[in-house]
Amino acid sequence: MTAKPFIGVWRLVSYEVRRSDGTATYPWGQHPQGRLIYTADGHVSVAMMAEGRSRFDARELKLGSVEEKAAAADSYISYTGRYEVRGNKVVHHVEVSLFPNWVGADQQRNYSFDGERLMLSTDPHPGDAKGKTGHLVWERM
Repeated sequence: MTAKPFIGVWRLVSYEVRRSDGTATYPWGQHPQGRLIYTADGHVSVAMMAEGRSRFDARELKLGSVEEKAAAADSYISYTGRYEVRGNKVVHHVEVSLFPNWVGADQQRNYSFDGERLMLSTDPHPGDAKGKTGHLVWERM
């Protein structure tokens, strides 16, 4: 498949983690927010956050307490880079990320389309006895 169906701006509809026994959890609540942008020239940008994030007491990020900063980082992810489609996977080649360990690494996602919706999911994490997979539903804006 070509990258053409991916191109555009997508709004996060849902994010859930499923175990191999079929149970699901919603680590960022029932109404997380996010944007996913794929460009025609091969760039991707992702920003996602949990619902109900607390505001800092301070008016600036740098003046926030250690606890406020930790809570903010635990409820948000952002990265950008280039992408390519390989078979049934879209591969994000991370160049910039809130999580430093992802810089220079690939984030691979299984994908499927249903009308104006894009479903992305992870493979189970190696060594995870519960077989957890992440599932994100995005809607074209």
